[in-house]
Amino acid sequence: METSFVFFVSKVYFVYFCTMNDELQNILRKVHKLYRKFGIRSVTMDDVSHELGISKKTLYQYVRDKDELVHRVVEMEIVERHKRMTVSCEDNINAIEQLLEIAKCISTMLKDYSPASEYDLRKYYPDLYNKVRNLRHDHQYKFFLENLNKGKEEGLYRNEIDSGIIAKIIISFMDSVIDGEVITLNEFLDQRFFYEFFVYHVRGIANANGLEFLDKQIHQLEFHQSKETGMTNDES
Repeated sequence: METSFVFFVSKVYFVYFCTMNDELQNILRKVHKLYRKFGIRSVTMDDVSHELGISKKTLYQYVRDKDELVHRVVEMEIVERHKRMTVSCEDNINAIEQLLEIAKCISTMLKDYSPASEYDLRKYYPDLYNKVRNLRHDHQYKFFLENLNKGKEEGLYRNEIDSGIIAKIIISFMDSVIDGEVITLNEFLDQRFFYEFFVYHVRGIANANGLEFLDKQIHQLEFHQSKETGMTNDES
């Protein structure tokens, strides 16, 4: 029931965002950059109007107050993140290739991650934070579950693995990266670390056919680095 609700909310956000006019979308994207740089709490409506080069009166034609502005910016981010994940789930590639594409997508999103904004959202907008967290978990779980089942159908993943458990383990790992308690964000985004994580995961779920495919394609991974030198193939 909870998953169905979260999926419904995501769809509502998508329809809502697509009906916005271009000017409002442009405003929200610029405000999103401010929040990423300075955090949500410290950015006032005066700061926003100054940065956008518009009067506060004009700004208030689009939103009632800062709370509504924060909600709209977050809703926009949810929709755009969902769109990027969806593009990575096209059916013309196999499960391992699809996993690589989503890994690149997650890496890009993490590079845009703002600890300050996350902290402010959690502290000052807890309901919105929980909604974002639930939607993020739902999108990730749905993708990894479908990828695991796809890999089984294609004869690349081991049939005996429990797809639901593996999907939850990955989500738990992603949360630990965001929390930064054991693995820092900078460590995770390092090419060597990302390469080791990807190979570790695929080798844990792949069967003989999947491992053979991985071994043939491993040199094509953009984040592949030499174990001896820590350099990419192009640099060595």
